[in-house]
Amino acid sequence: MTYKKIDTKDIAFLEKLINDNQRVIYGTDIKEEYSHDELGDTESYPDVVVRALSTEEVSKVMEYAYENNIAVTPRGSGTGLVGASVAIEHGIMLDLSLMKRFLDLDEENLTLTLEPGVLLMEVLAYAEEHGYMYPPDPGEKSATIGGNINTNAGGMRAVKYGVTRDYIRGLEVVLPNGTVVQLGGKTVKNSSGYDLKDLIVGSEGTLGVVTKATLKLIPFPKVVISLLIPFPTLQDAIRTVPLLVQSKVTPASIEFMEREVIIDSENYLGKKFPDNQSDAYLLLKFDGNSVEDVEKSYEEAAQICLKSGALDILISDTEEREESIWKARGAFLEAIKGSTTEMDEADVVVPRNKVNDLVEYTHALQKEIGIRIKSFGHAGDGNLHAYILRDNLDEKEWKEKLNLAFDKIYAKGRELNGQVSGEHGIGYAKKAYLEKQLNPVLLDIMRGVKNVFDPKHILNPHKIF
Repeated sequence: MTYKKIDTKDIAFLEKLINDNQRVIYGTDIKEEYSHDELGDTESYPDVVVRALSTEEVSKVMEYAYENNIAVTPRGSGTGLVGASVAIEHGIMLDLSLMKRFLDLDEENLTLTLEPGVLLMEVLAYAEEHGYMYPPDPGEKSATIGGNINTNAGGMRAVKYGVTRDYIRGLEVVLPNGTVVQLGGKTVKNSSGYDLKDLIVGSEGTLGVVTKATLKLIPFPKVVISLLIPFPTLQDAIRTVPLLVQSKVTPASIEFMEREVIIDSENYLGKKFPDNQSDAYLLLKFDGNSVEDVEKSYEEAAQICLKSGALDILISDTEEREESIWKARGAFLEAIKGSTTEMDEADVVVPRNKVNDLVEYTHALQKEIGIRIKSFGHAGDGNLHAYILRDNLDEKEWKEKLNLAFDKIYAKGRELNGQVSGEHGIGYAKKAYLEKQLNPVLLDIMRGVKNVFDPKHILNPHKIF
């Protein structure tokens, strides 16, 4: 596919359209941060950045780009990990981070309508302030809700509450040719033809640009208690997870972590974790509307863990301790990143009863390959985040060992009937592994969907496949 190179005529059109020279950025004024996402392994500068403020602006930019065959890359906070918001074909980067208004809290229908640039941390705080909860809870709270929608983010509460797709009632979407469409709405259910809304969720900005979203809310739980449970080994901790799932105690979260990652987090935050003496931990969160119901669930879970070799049960029953534990958990990614020179990540998801096999395999892989791998993740839904660390390896050795680690981890994921990505997406960096994973017939169907939405392939080209 050949794309038009941005020229002075295109810049002039965009400047006239936006009518604000602070929101059309080009040349040496484009900041380095626009050339990559959080990990930075995929790098490419856009020719021009347009910081949109409205659906109308997005629509007119897309209409112009479509008519002139210019590549467009949508972007939120740039916190992704697979290069999905990197402008591979340069062209126009459509920065949606200024579209950050809360538009409508509908307490009769339990919905919240907002723009895509609102940060997840702001969504969570706004909902809680009004007595509601937006359940999806990825670790990166500075991501935009638009980015969460485009990757179908899951996070730490997915084991009980599900993922982003489960909480999207409606979307306003600008198609590649500039047409604005409404998908879904405030209705609880819909059986009126194909559900195009659900197709947009998780599409990584390749099918349309989300400009408004209507989220489903639930009443905020009255009681929240966490258990931090130390185990003598990682194997003991991980092998307990299927027992918890089978018991039907339904924690809101089941996270696992190792001592090394906790220490990284302590160093990064400058604050002590409640306990760092054991090699491995499970972190469970329980919520509900009565102390009695929550206590019954966590007491049953505690007994299962003790029978499986847990060394202790640390109850987080104060707001201060609860905040310190989950703030440390939320900092794991940045803490690991700060402990090495460079890193990359595999975001594999497997059936919940296979997560122990995947974690043990990845742990053993360090000695086999001769490279450090730090991992943590959502044990309750089978989603492992494995970070391969460069440390002092030279470029050649780093690339060889990184690719070998990826090949082996993704192959093990396939063997365990898993998928390439649980919540971070495919983007640009993981395309080769998706091709190995999926039946070619399914890949062709996906390409067909892309062709219907975007026959000129101008929207976020070279992503997913």
